[in-house]
Amino acid sequence: MYFIQPTRDIPQLDYVLETLPSVQMIRIEDIDLYDPTIIAIADVQDYLTHKWSLPTIVLAFDSEGIALAQAWEIGALAGWLWNNLPSNPHKALSKIDAQYKRNQDSRDLPSAAELQKRLLPNPIELTNYKVETLFKPSAYLSGDWFDYWKISDKELMFYLADVSGHGVTSSLLTSWMAAFHGRSKSPRELIKKLNGMLVQENIEKHITMISGVLNLETHSLRWSSAGHYPPAIIFEPNQAPKVLNTSSFPLGLTADLEVEEFECTLNKQARFIICSDGALEPFDGGLSEQFEQLVYHLKNQSFQAPEHVADDIAILSLKRIN
Repeated sequence: MYFIQPTRDIPQLDYVLETLPSVQMIRIEDIDLYDPTIIAIADVQDYLTHKWSLPTIVLAFDSEGIALAQAWEIGALAGWLWNNLPSNPHKALSKIDAQYKRNQDSRDLPSAAELQKRLLPNPIELTNYKVETLFKPSAYLSGDWFDYWKISDKELMFYLADVSGHGVTSSLLTSWMAAFHGRSKSPRELIKKLNGMLVQENIEKHITMISGVLNLETHSLRWSSAGHYPPAIIFEPNQAPKVLNTSSFPLGLTADLEVEEFECTLNKQARFIICSDGALEPFDGGLSEQFEQLVYHLKNQSFQAPEHVADDIAILSLKRIN
């Protein structure tokens, strides 16, 4: 930490410096040369006069209560007295530093959320098909993710994944998947590779996923599921929805993950839709009742995510338009 040399006479200065021997003394005129994320300790009057941007703990005399209040109003982290330091100043400094770093992390979350959204796939023009998506995190960062990309002139590969839990770790795994998938050419290969990496790195998270490859000319769709719920659904005009149930384990639980690949054909005007389990949250009842309501609203294209959601929501739809 830094200690900014006071510009006025401080009788207790030597005592304070002896109590805090690990601090680095710097001069006010040199502040701009130092790391702006490291906490400084300074005299309250210097802080009020110069209003620097370093995170600062201010020191004041007994009679300077108003000055302390003014310093807190403009951003001081804490206020101590020159002649009455905390009984364990090193411990107090560690707590202030930890809280400051947590607050900085929180301030970074909106920027991190914007960066995560930029990693989502760009809209894509496809022969015979239209891709529609919905992405709504429950907080700043999402553990739900989807992606799609062409693996040939006539084939589109895609996946939708749901990482267990919430927060930074789950969102980092979505970014990891976005960077990792490019070498995979089939749903089974993608799932097996991701599972192997999770197990090898011993990351205490599991991921459910549906992945597939759509042939844009023949309209055949090969897909695999890794423990994902809700299941994929196919909607066709004047037909009952087709729920594509499977039984499998999520990624990250076992190295010997068995992955089946299924195949179906998308007829004219068919919609193949996959969702994360957050899409069930807007509906009342048990899991079966929630799923029935989700299917109803997806079929009628009336699904709307609430303004505030308890769980991340991601939806990926592939619609055949010709």
